[in-house]
Amino acid sequence: MKYYLISDNVDTQMGMRLAGIEGVVVHSEEHVRQELHKAMEMKDVAVILMTETLVSKCPELVYDLKLHRKQPLIVEIPDRHGNGRTADSITKYVRDAIGVKL
Repeated sequence: MKYYLISDNVDTQMGMRLAGIEGVVVHSEEHVRQELHKAMEMKDVAVILMTETLVSKCPELVYDLKLHRKQPLIVEIPDRHGNGRTADSITKYVRDAIGVKL
């Protein structure tokens, strides 16, 4: 089973290609939807990696697929500019969830 990348920039694609992961670069919401549907139908793909920027272009589709399809797994990855989360987001989630400061 393979990984497949749907990215919004060539830098991420090149980095993943060096690790042996093939993929595409898209920019518009329409192309994101097309490529995601194509990737979902690939029989040998177990994990689809998508940059957070692209997930934000069509979140309802991505989350619907995550909830209703067992395979492939869709994983959001930060792009070359990082992500929108604060540096201590995991610590904050733990503190909010169980009330323990780490």
